[in-house]
Parts: sequence; C-alpha cells; structure tokens
Amino acid sequence: MLRLSLDALTVLDTIDRQGSFAAAAEVLHRVPSAITYIVQKLEQDMDVKLFDRSGHRARLTPAGQELLREGRHLLRAAGELESRVKRVATGWETELSIAMDTIFPSTALLPILADFYAQGSGTRIRITHEVLGGTWDSLLTRRSDLVVGAPGDAPAGGGFSTRTIGSLDFVFCVAPNHPLAELPEPLQPQDILWHRSVAVADTSRSLPPRSSGILSGQEILHVPDMRTKLTIQLSGLACGYLARELAEPYVREGRLIHKQVVDQRLPHPFHLAWRASDSGNALQWWLKRLDQPDLMQKLLHPPVML
Repeated sequence: MLRLSLDALTVLDTIDRQGSFAAAAEVLHRVPSAITYIVQKLEQDMDVKLFDRSGHRARLTPAGQELLREGRHLLRAAGELESRVKRVATGWETELSIAMDTIFPSTALLPILADFYAQGSGTRIRITHEVLGGTWDSLLTRRSDLVVGAPGDAPAGGGFSTRTIGSLDFVFCVAPNHPLAELPEPLQPQDILWHRSVAVADTSRSLPPRSSGILSGQEILHVPDMRTKLTIQLSGLACGYLARELAEPYVREGRLIHKQVVDQRLPHPFHLAWRASDSGNALQWWLKRLDQPDLMQKLLHPPVML
C-alpha cells in the first residue's frame, strides 16, 4: 500500500521551509493538530522518524532529509503535470515540434522563440532539421507540427495547409581548384556528369525521397546538412548547386566560382506548412508570429544573439 501522498510531502516541505509545525499550519491554512497528525501518521506508516523535535525548531532527521530531497522532485513533477493538463484543457499544446529545412539555420528562430517563452504558455518547443521531402514527411508521420521552409510542392493527399514564404535561386558552384572551374561556359550536362556531386540526403522515412540537381549516373557524396555541403564544395572535393544567398559571400571572396550551366535550375519556392486539422494555441501563435513579408531574409540572415 502506498504510504506517501503529495499532501504529506507538501506538509513536510512547508515545515522544513517555515521552521515549525505551527508556521506550516498557518501557511497551509490548517490547524496545528492536523499538521502534527499527518507527520505522525507518515512516520508510523513508514516506521521511521522524520523530525527531531528536541529543540525549538523542527529539524529533519537524515531519513527525513532524504525523503524530502526526493519528494521535492515528485512535487515539482506533479505541479508540472497539473499545469500541462490545464494548458491542454485551455487549448495550449503540451509540446510543439518545429522542423526546418537544413538550408535555414535553426538559430534564425531564436528571436521568435524568446517572444514565445515570454508568453508563459508552458508549451515545450522542439526544433529539428529535415531535408527536402523529409520536411513534408515529418508532418505526415507527426514528427513535426509545423515546418519552416518546406521546399517545392506538398505531396498529394497529405491534408496540409501551406503559406509561401519566398523562393530561392540555386547556382552551380565549384572551388577554384576544381577541374570544372577552367571549362568554358555554359557547362554541358556531360561535362558535369563525370565529376562528383555533393548533396544533402533527403530525410524522408515514408514518402519517396527527393533529389535535386543530380544527373543520372553521377557519383554522389551524401552529407547530413547544408553547411557540410558548402564546406565540401569549398574544399574542391565535389561540385553542386547552392542557394545564391549562401554562395554569394564565398563567390565575392574568390573561394567559389559560379558557373553557368545549360540546364539552369528555376527558383525554388519554400513554404510554412502544417496539418490542416491542427488548431492548437501554440501553433496559431507561431503562424501569426511568422506572418512577416521579409521572413525569408530573416531566416537566411539571422541576427547574432550572444
């Protein structure tokens, strides 16, 4: 039979903080005899002495200290659980998972995240990175509730709501020491085919994986994120397409060369995406906060927060 109760732990905690049974009774709005009974009953049930009553101030015994030390974890957990239940009842999600396409740094959300926490809703936020079709797949499989920067078109029948946040141009880039750097422009597909391409691997689990800018039969080096892809291209180990915004600083420095190609890629649209059936308060807050005409630029060029 369970001998502990949250009420008994609350009484022990209050006695320890206030220094006496009488002071604890006043704080808890109970008569002193009720406080004494709860402690005595707990000591009897557990067959341990919890308080040393020999002095003027009630002091916990070593056993009482251990009980209260662990018991306070239970009190905090119970309080958090109660708060979460109340938030759910009032429409606030327990957790909101936000997935970002790897082309955008997750630090771009820090200013908005700070504003969200200032609301005091208590909703936990989880931020993850996905790649290409993996963004849509994360919504479909409920790994995420909101996607920031879902690329291209939504898969059919997914039940998604979307809002376009802008488009990005992609340019073919190589390092100055790459063999393609010296070839005349525009580069032909057969020129590119014989050279290794680097691509960020699609993170889809259920949907068919997508690829972009890869020629059939071309050797591919798969990497986990856009920053690694950029580093590989800067090293000259592989070639490939990069978002113009990401590549331009390195092109200006001479660390990358933008090469014209015959089959130039069209601008690629990116979206906010969420399940149409979801309507929680946290999701709605984020959708409203992300409704900014210059959102794409803020995502690409986040402020430095130290």
